Amino acid sequence: MTTNEPRSLTVDDIIDVAAALPGVVATTAGEDNGAPRQAWGDTFLFFDPDGTTPADRRFPFATVVVHDYDGFDTASHLYRTGVFRLNVAVGRDEFRDLLGYPPAGHARHGAAVDYTALDLLLPHPVYAQQGWVSILNPGVRTAAQVPGLLAVAHARAARRHRP
Repeated sequence: MTTNEPRSLTVDDIIDVAAALPGVVATTAGEDNGAPRQAWGDTFLFFDPDGTTPADRRFPFATVVVHDYDGFDTASHLYRTGVFRLNVAVGRDEFRDLLGYPPAGHARHGAAVDYTALDLLLPHPVYAQQGWVSILNPGVRTAAQVPGLLAVAHARAARRHRP
């Protein structure tokens, strides 16, 4: 395979792409940082250019989740071996441009979505109405979109940032 051919992205690849954007802090939940056990292994990507925003005041512009949240977020079936989901807060306009309907219209469209599908750009199974999209295991069809999606979400977070 040449370097120009599309390839699948790993969790680490996605974190590296996001961390290369200015002011990004990547935090992987674990026992060492006091995160709830249910979140261990999930990575949260924040815009915090000075590194001074208290952890409880940060809001992620993207996340990489590696397991389902029982009773809340199970539609993607992340219990499958090796399956993870990139979630990106692209906002209303970008959501509409990408998916063909506004986030507010997701209630009418959500039942038709297969949230378990790999390597497809999908509305987020829980946060679509807030302008979040997701991709399970970005691969040859979607890997090239990931840097652009992260850049859009990063720019939105930078505009909203208040030190």
